[in-house]
Amino acid sequence: MKNGRFFRSTAGVMAGAVLLLVLPFVAAMGGQAWVRILDFAILYVFLALGLNIVVGFAGLLDLGYIAFYAVGAYTWALLASPHFGLHLPIWVILPIGAGLACIAGVLLGSPTLKLRGDYLAIVTLGFGEIVRIFMNNLNAPINITNGPQGITLIDPVAFGSFKFSGTTEIFGLALTGPQKYYYLLIALCVLVVIINLRLQHSRIGRAWQAIREDEVAAKAVGINTRNLKLLAFAMGASFGGVAGGVFSAMQGFVSPESFSLIESIMVLAMVVLGGMGHIPGVILGAVLLSILPEALRYGVGPIQTALFGRLLVDPESLRMLVFGLALVLVMRFRPAGLWPSPERRRELEEAGQ
Repeated sequence: MKNGRFFRSTAGVMAGAVLLLVLPFVAAMGGQAWVRILDFAILYVFLALGLNIVVGFAGLLDLGYIAFYAVGAYTWALLASPHFGLHLPIWVILPIGAGLACIAGVLLGSPTLKLRGDYLAIVTLGFGEIVRIFMNNLNAPINITNGPQGITLIDPVAFGSFKFSGTTEIFGLALTGPQKYYYLLIALCVLVVIINLRLQHSRIGRAWQAIREDEVAAKAVGINTRNLKLLAFAMGASFGGVAGGVFSAMQGFVSPESFSLIESIMVLAMVVLGGMGHIPGVILGAVLLSILPEALRYGVGPIQTALFGRLLVDPESLRMLVFGLALVLVMRFRPAGLWPSPERRRELEEAGQ
């Protein structure tokens, strides 16, 4: 019986790995735009897993998470572009970006330790907006971020002479830039999932869960809630910093417009929709909310034309309407998320009794 379960789980893992390996080539049949959509879907998985540490594990509502993404993106842009004439390698920039984002996470967490619920959400929202406005105006008297114009000509990810921009032939296969970034992001995402799993089942993860359930009771049994909440902010922020660095390299351009409040809300919606605190659910939520809107964007127009012979509703408006309606329905009928953890499902069932 055990051997059968092991065989099925191993076969499932191998099938999933094969699917991930061939997915960018399948997507490329519809154009490189779909490969880029896959890249951004994995990038959002990265962000959602980082926010899940704060929201899902520790139970701290954070509406300013995109600020750490911005810190990582601007760190890469400033250290790998002609803006300051610096072109540092990836193994230098990513740790710096993660470290600066980690420091920003601690700076955000320190004054919010005694806040909960709505008050914590308002403070974190303000922090995210402060960082965006800061990046938007830090072009005088010394031009550091180039203000609203952003920073261009950013170096792509490179390992020696191997660059992730352009097309490269490897073992007879022509890999485009988006396809190469896809495999890099998959490797980073697997590493983040492993770290999340180790954290969730560690003493720190159990302490975070205790704080999420009842902070007063957790403090009463000897858990250092202050340090653990700061650690949650720092860990989640560091993941956001790494994701921001890769985003900057992929785009070759960053500006404050990429780090608006709606981006923070989107990442939070991914965590809540998939299932807070449940890593597979968070991944599912991130993939759905990043790919589904794009599928609607490309599909709504042709469907209207085929049915009515012309466009009745602007595809962009209809896309957001359908997207919002789907979120409302899911939260109405699946309040624990599409793939909640057993603990979360049990909590909601007990609360409803």
